[in-house]
Amino acid sequence: MDIDKTIRKVEKYTQKHVKKSRFEHCKRVAAMCVELCRLFNIDEKKGYLCGIGHDMCKDFPDDKMIKLAKKDGLGISDYAKDHVYILHGRAASVKMKDKFKIKDEDVLQAVSTHVSAEPGMCDLAKILYISDKAEPGRAFSTDEYREKLFKLSLNDMFIKVLLQSYEYIKTKGWDIYPNTLKTIEYYTGGNK
Repeated sequence: MDIDKTIRKVEKYTQKHVKKSRFEHCKRVAAMCVELCRLFNIDEKKGYLCGIGHDMCKDFPDDKMIKLAKKDGLGISDYAKDHVYILHGRAASVKMKDKFKIKDEDVLQAVSTHVSAEPGMCDLAKILYISDKAEPGRAFSTDEYREKLFKLSLNDMFIKVLLQSYEYIKTKGWDIYPNTLKTIEYYTGGNK
């Protein structure tokens, strides 16, 4: 795979298929992924690819998102049927694999799991998750916040952002994805 050419194609596709504000978010996520990949010695081009394409399917109609997500063979839970937006990562992962011929399992896992995280994520997936939730466009993500965050180990950074995301969802009164508590338990050993 010519990663530079693939990045350009994914970037162009994403820009065409999402609203302008979401594309700006994708660019900020991609930039933060690159920064974290440098920090943790991970291929920064893969980080940029994940970041720029992670939301490429988020503005798709529900039926199209469900159809794409089903192709990964993981099935569609009742929760996902009621909250279709959570499938956009899985849909984007399928789109990356099918349309852009991306075979790198870390890239595909990162994009697939960026919405709610899951047990056993690779380092690139943790980086995308962190970047998506803590990119500079988020109201709480000040320079000072990110400076403190970037002093942590990757796992500690991931756990901090995972728990913050969980608390934010709770304070909003939104439904909690059923796998979230299992994921928190997996990474914290029940110490949240």
